[in-house]
Amino acid sequence: EQLVESGGGQMQAGGSLRLSCSISGRTYSSYVVGWYRQAPGKQRDWVAHISNGGSTNYADSVKGRFTISRDNAKNTVYLQMNMLKPEDTAVYYCHMVVAGVHQYWGQGTQVTVSS
Repeated sequence: EQLVESGGGQMQAGGSLRLSCSISGRTYSSYVVGWYRQAPGKQRDWVAHISNGGSTNYADSVKGRFTISRDNAKNTVYLQMNMLKPEDTAVYYCHMVVAGVHQYWGQGTQVTVSS
């Protein structure tokens, strides 16, 4: 499987960005796609995920500001990020788990939020 992120960039605090994760490969009946982020010198943290059934979950730090969604026709998962804060600055990674076992990562996209 191949996951390719796009949509990162620089934004001032309070602005918005939308990240995309394009997924290529086989179609699975059971999978979860999520977003993680890693700031310089810090561990990689979970941000949000969406299941093939459409259920979503968010980290408390982004709840109410970020929205994860998917377009099955385009095999793409999005992360809409609103009300961005400087602490949202990180490399954002797309992650997929298939059948609860197989994991795949994208290469990451940089998001920089200035105050």
